[in-house]
Amino acid sequence: MAAHHEEEVKLLGVVTSPFVYRVQLALKLKGVQYEFLEDDLENKSEVLLKYNPVHKKVPVLIHNEKPISESLVILEYINETWKGYPILPAEPYAKALARFWAKFIDEKCMLAIWKAAWTFDEKDHEKGVKESYEVLQILENELKEKFFGGKTFGIVDIVGISLAFWLPIIQQVVGLQLLTNEKFPKLYNGSQEVINLHVVKQTLPPKEALFVSFKNHHERLTTSK
Repeated sequence: MAAHHEEEVKLLGVVTSPFVYRVQLALKLKGVQYEFLEDDLENKSEVLLKYNPVHKKVPVLIHNEKPISESLVILEYINETWKGYPILPAEPYAKALARFWAKFIDEKCMLAIWKAAWTFDEKDHEKGVKESYEVLQILENELKEKFFGGKTFGIVDIVGISLAFWLPIIQQVVGLQLLTNEKFPKLYNGSQEVINLHVVKQTLPPKEALFVSFKNHHERLTTSK
């Protein structure tokens, strides 16, 4: 579906979120101009509550006053709405596989890593670390070429930037060693290639801001134990 010539595109988000970033990158790949509206998740805006009353989370893409939430849903919407760089494959089986692995990263990898990083209960922490190694090994085995889509940078790689860029900062803050060159060489080296792509490199948020954000989060959790 082609987008209208006159349109209004806004993105509600926070600069430290990997879920918001993937939407920003998709819009960049498609060459879509948009207005970024920074929200405060500690004091959620009326705009966020209006456009995402169900989950009350970012990102929310607002296209001509029509809101779309959930980052994977937004990525597919962007791909179908604007021509240009294909974020998903056109072939049905390849598209289904891409959707599967994108969801795998979100629902298996990120959840396990979050548990390992932010849980202070010893048993839950150990379980999170074990699960993280298991899911990262699955991705290591799956990565056959430069990108998860073969030779083409696509939705799985976009989603995987959570592991490539955000995870090393989390590891530094909490003292974890999950994704390393020694344990997962293909995944580690592939992730470095992805974050060094020009279009990715020029759109990533500052590492310092992420480090401070995660450090503050870690300190809050430590204090509230």
